Amino acid sequence: MAKVSSTGNVVLYFLAIIIPPAAVFFKHGIKADFWINICLTILGWIPGVIHAWYVISKSEGAM
Repeated sequence: MAKVSSTGNVVLYFLAIIIPPAAVFFKHGIKADFWINICLTILGWIPGVIHAWYVISKSEGAM
């Protein structure tokens, strides 16, 4: 079974819907994932959201 998200991660998931790069920034800081998410968000909002959700879930071990 997958781990249950902490309250902080739930807030990040909602933030990722509104501002995907901000959610990635709060999770990892300014690293490669942040810049990738900036580019994906510029190309389209949905790819940015999907990538942000992936980064958040990957870091909590749910995948």
